Amino acid sequence: MTSPRRTKAGLRRPYDSESLLTVAVGVFNTRGYDGTTMEHLSAAAGIGKSSIYHHVAGKEDLLQRALDRALNALGSVLEEIDPQASALDQLATVVRRSVEILIRELPYVTLLLRVRGNSRVEREAMQRRREFDARVVELVRRALSDGSVTSGLDPSLTTRLIFGLVNSVSEWYHPERGIDEVGIPEAVVALVMHGLTPSPTPPVSSSPTPPVSSSPIPPASLTPSSTDARTAALTEAR
Repeated sequence: MTSPRRTKAGLRRPYDSESLLTVAVGVFNTRGYDGTTMEHLSAAAGIGKSSIYHHVAGKEDLLQRALDRALNALGSVLEEIDPQASALDQLATVVRRSVEILIRELPYVTLLLRVRGNSRVEREAMQRRREFDARVVELVRRALSDGSVTSGLDPSLTTRLIFGLVNSVSEWYHPERGIDEVGIPEAVVALVMHGLTPSPTPPVSSSPTPPVSSSPIPPASLTPSSTDARTAALTEAR
């Protein structure tokens, strides 16, 4: 059984648990979970609190469902990677699919990124996210072992930096602003794996004896080729 809701045209349409969850996540992201009351949810949904309780046990139940949706989607990424692929290719797949899921499930992943562990549901969600991160750390460690990632990188720090970039998409991507989402996943993968320069070889200056400050030093990327180029550029500058 569903509960009615009133649209802008004044017509009444039924609420189900899924549409109610959509409303709740929007309120949580706007007000913060701790700052949201059942009265806020009732007002946003346009139905009485008793109608909400008909579908869910309460505010924490809605939070649980929202975080499960985000975490289940992220968890599926690890199940999709090709076990026969190299560790670096698997890592690229994880990065790409994580961005795609963030875009597809934007309100839910945004909520996940904002939890602070103030409740049992939040702590459990944070633990599941840590388990996901640990799997990615292992991918980075394997890529280090086979030489496909720059030597000397710390796997845990590298994972944090990668997902700092991935998660930042939630701060500026707003589909209603007309931003084209198609190229975002590949752009993030390219930046993580190859940096900003189009080639590992730095451009040659036309000046025969350029000052040190003008020597081109490409930015670092995950793969070792850019590190070799950077070292060569520094040597030339000296």
